Formats: sequence, structure tokens, C-alpha cells
Amino acid sequence: MKKITFLIAALAVSATHSYAQLKITKIKDNDKDHYIANVIGYPITGIYNYVNKTEPLTILNSDGTGMMQNEDLVKENIVWGIECSQSGVPIFKEGFNSASYSLWYRVTGSAKSKADDGNNWIVQSFSIHYNKRKMFIAGERVKEYIED
Repeated sequence: MKKITFLIAALAVSATHSYAQLKITKIKDNDKDHYIANVIGYPITGIYNYVNKTEPLTILNSDGTGMMQNEDLVKENIVWGIECSQSGVPIFKEGFNSASYSLWYRVTGSAKSKADDGNNWIVQSFSIHYNKRKMFIAGERVKEYIED
């Protein structure tokens, strides 16, 4: 009986831990609710930059924070996520050899971001091109990836 109780407890802890790894955040844009997550089954975190250029760049961290550098090379801290369903399933459009997602982010830590109500979210396209093994933000900033 103790073994069964232990097994059930271990499964419950394991399931809770697995579910806890996927953080789903509810955001609001133009009075419409959206849900974002930082995990989509591909290694989306890392550094994105223009082809053959070191700046401007975008950094996406696994905890949903990051940095967006604008054309004028001003660096701004961001929080980000890929749009998903309320249950955490990524929303995307499948292409022939690609998939398109919506990358939502907002600037944090600046005077402008402190003045707004925290709902000033910006959406950009995020695409994965399987044959090229590349990911793009807004079709400009790129990161190569290795599939596990």
C-alpha cells in the first residue's frame, strides 16, 4: 500500500513540475485578451541580428525577458512571448517549409513604459524556416538553430 501511495505522490509531483515549466501570461491589447508563452517546441531563445551585422540585435531570454535594440542602436529591456491558446498551445500558420507565429513584446524599465498602464504590447511576425534552419523576427533579424 505504501508503494502505491508513493507512486501516486511521485506522479502528482512530476505532473505538477512538468506543467509548471510552461508559464502562460494573459495580456491585453486594444481591449482584447491574448495569451503568450516562451516555449513552442523550438529553441527560440537567443540572439537575433541582421544578416552579416552585429547590431541592431534582439535578445530573447528563456524567462520571458530580453532586449530589443532599435535602428538608432538604443537598447530597451523587454518582456516577450509567442501567442498561444489559453492552455498554452502555440498559435501558428503552417507554410510549405515554415511556420509563422506572433511575437508579442513590451518595453520595460523606461520612462515611457512606466507612464503607460502595462498594456502597451507590440506584435511582430516570428517565423521558422525548417529547411534553412533559421528563425526570423519581422523578417529581418535572424538566428540559426540546431534541431535536437
